[in-house]
Amino acid sequence: MRTDLFDFELSPERIALRPASPRDSARMLVVHPDGVLRDGTVADLPHWLEPGDQIVVNDTKVIAAQLKGRRIGRDTEPKIEATLIKRIDGSRWQALVKPAKKLAAGDTIRFGNEGKVCLLGHLDAQVEAKGQEGEVTLSFSFHGPALEQAISDVGTPPLPPYIASKRTPDERDAADYQTMFAANEGAVAAPTAGLHFTPTLEAALRSRGVGLHRLTLHVGAGTFLPVKVEETTEHRMHAEWGCITAKTAAALNSARARGGRIVAIGTTSLRLLESAATADGTIQSFSAETSIFITPGYRFRAVDILLTNFHLPRSTLFMLVSAFSGLDTMKSAYAHAIRSGYRFYSYGDACLLFRAHEPRGDLDL
Repeated sequence: MRTDLFDFELSPERIALRPASPRDSARMLVVHPDGVLRDGTVADLPHWLEPGDQIVVNDTKVIAAQLKGRRIGRDTEPKIEATLIKRIDGSRWQALVKPAKKLAAGDTIRFGNEGKVCLLGHLDAQVEAKGQEGEVTLSFSFHGPALEQAISDVGTPPLPPYIASKRTPDERDAADYQTMFAANEGAVAAPTAGLHFTPTLEAALRSRGVGLHRLTLHVGAGTFLPVKVEETTEHRMHAEWGCITAKTAAALNSARARGGRIVAIGTTSLRLLESAATADGTIQSFSAETSIFITPGYRFRAVDILLTNFHLPRSTLFMLVSAFSGLDTMKSAYAHAIRSGYRFYSYGDACLLFRAHEPRGDLDL
């Protein structure tokens, strides 16, 4: 499909720079396949679900993947910024760096500064290899848990570029950009639909008889990359590592056999569930990388309902929701959201998408 089919006008003012407080007070647009739209808030979510439905959240934790330092060992010491995007092993990471032209294989980068907790205040890494588009392989001077602690000491969580370009990241973001489920370190971007959850909302869902399950998909920087090709078939998705345990898979399959629906919290949860599902919709245990790219025409096998944020024009995420609910339906929903002042993307509002003609719960809006 042509990528321009997924274009729409979005004013920069619609991109949220801070999350709603409390988190579940964010607005939520309920989108039905027949085109009916209902305005509400995330706190309304239990009313749209039925006892026996199963929510699936992503428990990945965002690491302090934004590192600033300088090249050392040569006559000049230019400043270098790096964003870790993929762990290779216990001491090596793939990273995006700028300015990439200042680096060559064999160079050493010193990250951090005096006064930090990490030993002498810095963390060294050698450029092991250099790619074509600013990607490098960094071999760090620490290994395993010691490296994880050092990165935490000298780094900062990487905010999406459309937020970081508008304001300077601060200490609030360290908490705001983690979900309440964050447990397994490895993501360089938050699974942002999960940011809307609070303990109060979780308790309300459980009281409603809705189950809650966890999986892990370490979100990579590829989620921020624009689609630059003219045809969707030409776009290459970055691989991301994910895990669904056998216990979680069995619980979801059992609930679905009893008539419960699978509710993916975010596109990351949906992508991993669909990657782990067989042709008949059975969810299997999974521990591998996935580069699944979902566009209109895809036949969903595992997920019945999707809670997700509002996405940017021409993004792979807008293509995914268009596959889930229909391109015309989503364009209509987004037009309504823009007119009604909904806030977009990572810190923005949410929409609840029903894949089929589902009961609308007991909420009278």
